[in-house]
Amino acid sequence: MNNDLTSKMKNILTVDVEDYFQVENFSDKIPRAAWHKYKMRVERNTQWFVDLFEEKKVKATFFVLGWIAERYPEMVRRVHDAGHEVASHGYDHRLVYDQHPSEFREDVRKAKSILEDIIGAPVLGYRAPTFSLIKENMCAFGILEEEGYVYDASVFPGTRDKGGIPEASRLPHTIKIGKKMLWEIPSSTIAFKGKRFPFGGGGYFRLAPYALTRWAMRRLNAEGKPIIVYIHPWEIDNKQPRIIVSPVKRFRHYVNVGKNTKHKFRQLLDDFEFVRVVDYIEAQSS
Repeated sequence: MNNDLTSKMKNILTVDVEDYFQVENFSDKIPRAAWHKYKMRVERNTQWFVDLFEEKKVKATFFVLGWIAERYPEMVRRVHDAGHEVASHGYDHRLVYDQHPSEFREDVRKAKSILEDIIGAPVLGYRAPTFSLIKENMCAFGILEEEGYVYDASVFPGTRDKGGIPEASRLPHTIKIGKKMLWEIPSSTIAFKGKRFPFGGGGYFRLAPYALTRWAMRRLNAEGKPIIVYIHPWEIDNKQPRIIVSPVKRFRHYVNVGKNTKHKFRQLLDDFEFVRVVDYIEAQSS
């Protein structure tokens, strides 16, 4: 269970609610126009997290695709009614840097409207698909603030194949937009020999031995830094249909999907304390 080092630090727990066929890794094989042809598994997999969080007495932030919410409104309501935060993952998983600002505005506005109509409460947060907010599209911050968002969780403070902002702050912080402020909750990285390495979720969490993840989290918690953990419902589902892609893409998507990740994730919840994004922001603002 928690030691003195980690029990005092509240980390941030998030779930990116999308289905296996919607990932960027498969976008060249599965166009959006074909999504309706695939058997959806997101509802049962998302419910696994809702049940686990109830068992562990923890609350999380669920970043939900508007496309998913339209088809499973009851699932979204169950997440909300269980005390979790419902936030936006955009409408249909389009990368921010592939959109014109007007398209991005329409995307985040549409997703927010869908989710708010379902849960009957404000949606305050947004996370871009594949952390695709980069230096060239930082006007997105202003658009999010204008559309009523309080925080963004889209920045990867390092270098990655789908973007990243290497010089970005590694800690949650506020961004000044005119006379207003927008919180930024960046993806977690650990610094080593002048470089930043991701470890807080996705394939990094599935691939790395749990002992390494725990060491990195304890190290940063000891420095007073919260960890932002993220996971997708499809990452615990080893029965999802296999998509024929290149060996690299196959490895990135399927490595340790299923029981291994379930086991490590359960251990994570036992070893560390977690809150929703809105709880962290409220604590910092008080």
